[in-house]
Amino acid sequence: MKALVLSLTAIAALLFALSLLTGPAGIGAWQGLAALFNGGDGPVPIVMREIRLPRAVLGCAIGAGLGLTGAAMQGYLRNPLAEPGLIGVSGMAALGAVLAIQSGLSLASPLALPVSALIGAAIGIALLFMLAGPQGGSVTLILAGVAISALAGSGTALVLNLSPNPYAANEIVFWLMGSLADRSMVHVWLALPPMMLGAVLIWTTRRALDALTLGESAAAAMGVSPAALRLRLVIGVALIVGPATAVAGAIGFVGLVVPHILRPWVGARPSALLLTSALGGAVLLLSADIAVRLILPERDLKLGVITALVGAPLFLHLIWKTRSGGRM
Repeated sequence: MKALVLSLTAIAALLFALSLLTGPAGIGAWQGLAALFNGGDGPVPIVMREIRLPRAVLGCAIGAGLGLTGAAMQGYLRNPLAEPGLIGVSGMAALGAVLAIQSGLSLASPLALPVSALIGAAIGIALLFMLAGPQGGSVTLILAGVAISALAGSGTALVLNLSPNPYAANEIVFWLMGSLADRSMVHVWLALPPMMLGAVLIWTTRRALDALTLGESAAAAMGVSPAALRLRLVIGVALIVGPATAVAGAIGFVGLVVPHILRPWVGARPSALLLTSALGGAVLLLSADIAVRLILPERDLKLGVITALVGAPLFLHLIWKTRSGGRM
């Protein structure tokens, strides 16, 4: 376990450095690092501080957040197919961003789009608790999440269908594919505080998630409150997924695939999977974002496309293993 954590940490740190040094500007490694740490004026420090650093920070934070929330949802629902978008918050955040693009608010201010997405995520959380109720179980939570996701998806489709402006519709489609390009430190400070709070909330559920593997009755006998656990977990997931979607768009498969890959290395304890999945998510998303800049850089390949191309075959492989009698 410790060796795995150290290895993933080292890989994530290396990929973070590579993310800072990768781009079309043709900046050398030592020149870029010197400009980043020493500051100063000129194009090189601006590129490093205002373009590459926010992109690397967001890639690390969002990847870690998606990996962490995926492991937490799978542990809580005791379902290896669970993923962060299951509760519908990401869909509502996307709908808020889509409405901002369609209405023209995103042109009025660079913060209008992520703020609208955060408002959509907050509405999604409110709807989730209204539908699931304070005493609802995991099945009720899943059904409420599916209903909210369907509502958000139909709203997004309706906006696209009724859009009189083909340019706005095109911008919506590309935003939904997910990207970290052209993000600034403003986006970092908008997303990072709630994501850190959400990570702390999820981390406090680790012992309860371990107890839940014995069953709800056994967990209750050990002092675990199902209602309190669900409240902390759902709020924690929403605080991570909502801001992540707000600043980066829809990025799928990270929270679903990363816990599957790492589970055989840490055993059956959900608490052991939380930290490793966070590190693995950071590794996956940083790798994908570096690949976006190296593969067809002139065509603006989207981050969500890369994660889907990597995640979908891995997920199909997991399904095949289960069908063949293997363990997921």
